[in-house]
Amino acid sequence: MQVFRIAKRKYAQDLTGEGARLFGGRWNKKLIPCIYTSESRSLAILEYSVNVNIDDIPRALCMLTIDLSGHSTYEVKEPDLPGNWKSHPSPEETRNFGTKLLLDPEIQVIKIPSTVIPEEFNYILNPTHLKGKIKISAIHDFFYDIRLKTV
Repeated sequence: MQVFRIAKRKYAQDLTGEGARLFGGRWNKKLIPCIYTSESRSLAILEYSVNVNIDDIPRALCMLTIDLSGHSTYEVKEPDLPGNWKSHPSPEETRNFGTKLLLDPEIQVIKIPSTVIPEEFNYILNPTHLKGKIKISAIHDFFYDIRLKTV
């Protein structure tokens, strides 16, 4: 299985989850590393778009393709999510929920519905449990079309 991620070029090969560890995210508390990916390139673009300010979009972006073949995936169903999981900004309940999963030593990859399109899925990679096992199969320069933010 392949998943996709948009990243700044200078961090494209960094699979430590350091950015999420430093700043936290919808599904992780600060100090808990993870790597947010999506099941398709288009969902990766949508997820990036809802999480970045137009003034903060760098010119040097990349689209990563990551191969997850052979890794176990824990699937989260929508009814199992906190009731306010789609709220913006992301609530503490989602960070607690995801952090609990990321701390489980048995979970390598979490398949979770997207807040943007709940019928599609994001994959949260646990770099602590996948250390040295995540394979980037492609990195391509990506030009962000700012019409996505100006419409």
